[in-house]
This record gives sequence, structure tokens and C-alpha cells, in this order.
Amino acid sequence: MSVSTLGTTWTPMSPAQRDQFERDGYLILPGALSPDEVGRYRAAVEAVYRTKDAVGRLAPDRSLHLLSAVRNCPELAGLIDHPAVFPLVWSILGWNVHVYHSHIDVHPQLPGPKPAWWHWHQDGGRQNRELETDPRPRISVKLAFWLSDVSRPGRGNLTLIPGSHRTNWLPGPPRRDLAWPQPDGAVQITVEPGDVVFFDRRIWHARSDNLSPVTRMAVFFGYTYRWIAVRDEVADLWRQPWWQELSPVQRQLLGGAGDGSGDHLWGHDPGSTPLYRELAARQLLDPGYPPLIP
Repeated sequence: MSVSTLGTTWTPMSPAQRDQFERDGYLILPGALSPDEVGRYRAAVEAVYRTKDAVGRLAPDRSLHLLSAVRNCPELAGLIDHPAVFPLVWSILGWNVHVYHSHIDVHPQLPGPKPAWWHWHQDGGRQNRELETDPRPRISVKLAFWLSDVSRPGRGNLTLIPGSHRTNWLPGPPRRDLAWPQPDGAVQITVEPGDVVFFDRRIWHARSDNLSPVTRMAVFFGYTYRWIAVRDEVADLWRQPWWQELSPVQRQLLGGAGDGSGDHLWGHDPGSTPLYRELAARQLLDPGYPPLIP
């Protein structure tokens, strides 16, 4: 487990990073994880993969898309507030946040291209139908931790359209199972093991097929405001034997801060919210952040 301390350096998003993120909708953080961290987290994911394989829980193509990453692999808890990248999250969303959606992805080589299917989407599900503005609000951001080499196209790369986070609609086929050209401007993101991609949930993206002998392996964490419901399974995490090893900030991110009331989730008691306290102690609270209602 990884525990946050004031001795760990947290560096807020720089003005240049913010400008790029607002323009493109994503950032690439090269080498955010050390080689030792990549090895440790990869071994943990591989162990989960073997366990799911043993009980017949892999997809027919032997891939694994497993929700609730930390519940299913507690060794990944150190990623949710990793000091190299977590500051990007609170620099954009502030301190009243939690992880609402996470998943472990393992995709071995496919024997050939899969049947046509339109995978392009924005994260958020019903948010993209029920929010009425144009563009829709950001609401959440995501960190993608890469544990395999996708430095070349064709390895199941994350594919996205830079700048599309301010576009509510993407032209596509009348049915998802029809062959259709890639959207204009789409690019496959090429990264090394240990690199992290930070992206706005609204950016239009898809996973490409892995036709290489390199098994695609990544862990994704989505962050949003605490007044938005969590999709992950977190109801009884506090009963798990490893829960007490987590830092207060990690517990907040996994739904374990405050009394569980709506008032606390709304941020009415910042002094009892661990990330607020940590940022205040580090003197990293954004003075431009809107004040709380008393």
C-alpha cells in the first residue's frame, strides 16, 4: 500500500499544462511511474488476470475488462493518489472529489481484426444524454496508467480526437455494427510502460484492436465530485483487512470520508475532508476556487 505524507511532493498543474489540457483535452505524462513501480503493479494485475482465468471470467478473446480496480486488486491503491499525477486531478476538479469509476484492462493479441463495431464514445453514460448544455460540463477526468509497451500503433492503443472534448456529437454510422471510417483527426496514443495519460471525460475516444504480440495492460481511474454517485463497488471497503493501511486521502477517494451524508458529500465541512486538509497543510489550496456556502 502507498500512504500519502506531507513529505511527498505534490506539484500543481502548471499554466502550460493547463493551457494544453484545455486545448487538447488530454496530457501525456512520460515516466510517471518508475520501472520498479511498473514491475510491481504489472505483477499485481497479472495475478488478478490469472485468478480470473482460473475461474473462467475472461472474455472469449481472453481479454479482461474488470471494474472496481482497487476492490479487485488492493495493491493498486497507491495509484489513486500517485504524487506524479494526482495533482492534475485536484488542479482541475478541486478537493471535493472521489474515484467513481475504475477498471483493469488486459488485452492479449487478437488473431485478426474484430468484426466492425463503433467503439467511439465520451465517458459518463447518461450524463451525455441528460445534461443540456453545449458543450456539456467536464464533471470528471481520468488517469490511464500504462503497464505495457504501446509505443507503436496497433497494440490496442487508446485512440482519441484531440480537442473533441468541446464537441457534443460525433458523426458515426446509423448502427454500431456497420463498418465506418475512423473520425477525422483521430490519433493512436503511443506511450511507454510507466507513462500516464490524463484526459477529460468528454474527449471522444476508443480502444483500438491489439494485433501485436505485446499484451496491452493498463489501469484506469476516473475522478469526479463527491456529490456524483460512484459506479465502483465500494459499499463495504472499510471491512477489508487492508483498509486501515490506506491514507485518509486514499480513503476519501474510495468513498470513506465523512459521515456519508449529502451535506458532507456537498463539501459543507471542508475541515473534515482529508484532501482539503492535506492541500491546506501544503498551502496548495487554489485561492481562486469558489468559496463554500457557510
